[in-house]
Amino acid sequence: MSPIDHRAEVREFLTSRRARITPEQAGLLAYGGNRRVQGLRREEVAMLAGVSVDYYIRLERGNLSGASGSVLEALARALQLDAAEQEHLFSLARSAAKGPARRRTPPAAVRPTIQHVLDAISDAPAWVRNGRHDIVAMNRMGRALYSPVLENPRRPANTARFVYLDPAALDFFVDWDQVANDAAAMLRLEAGRTPHDRELIELVGELSTRSDIFRQRWASHDVQFHRSGRKRLRHPIVGRLDLDYESMELPAEPGLALIVYTAAPGSSTADALTMLASWSARPDAVDEPADSAVGEESVDGTR
Repeated sequence: MSPIDHRAEVREFLTSRRARITPEQAGLLAYGGNRRVQGLRREEVAMLAGVSVDYYIRLERGNLSGASGSVLEALARALQLDAAEQEHLFSLARSAAKGPARRRTPPAAVRPTIQHVLDAISDAPAWVRNGRHDIVAMNRMGRALYSPVLENPRRPANTARFVYLDPAALDFFVDWDQVANDAAAMLRLEAGRTPHDRELIELVGELSTRSDIFRQRWASHDVQFHRSGRKRLRHPIVGRLDLDYESMELPAEPGLALIVYTAAPGSSTADALTMLASWSARPDAVDEPADSAVGEESVDGTR
């Protein structure tokens, strides 16, 4: 898989953000009834950002090198970027400034202390992932909850690969379409942070080759944080689960995030988690370390 084309990333991201904003949304009068472009014109973005048209054209052509923080902030305001999109823009600018030699690969394992923390969380599913969505560590409840994801022997287990390439994901995730959108958007955000991560490049290439839906959603250039929310699952053992999740970055382990799932006390999902805990304690339940040996992929299909 070829390295990600940084200039193309910048160009397509800025173009897609410009195309989604109407003059009315930007507080401009729509003039010239027959507009030939979708969304704002380049000169309109330049005016809103307080830069020259020539300079904005240079930026949109993929040259963010040398763009100051104030210019990037003005551009973010003009394009009405949300927090994740602003971070992505700044990540692209940092990559342009540092050049191709800069490389940071997200960790693929955790220190024993982190595993001890996971194991101490005994009544809630918890796991650690990197920015590629590799599962790098789990507690017993996490392995029980994500048993459908772990059925494929390929390691490290990867939730984005499961979502897009495993037919079981359609049954497991109640809101599969939203989960698929989120997975692609989070991978796009990670690509901005670590554009030279070879394993991420290979993952995106694999998903793009084998999944038409991923390829379409990747091309949207949407980005998204994954910090808190609700995940609705159909577990093969305990049935429907409506779980709240919190995702917390680990400051001592850059690139890793701890995700914990909980349920409202007294809810049917809380009762189901109690059943899941009992099932997970059985000798025949899923009980494998997240860093087990790499196996051959058992699913081969395209969505």
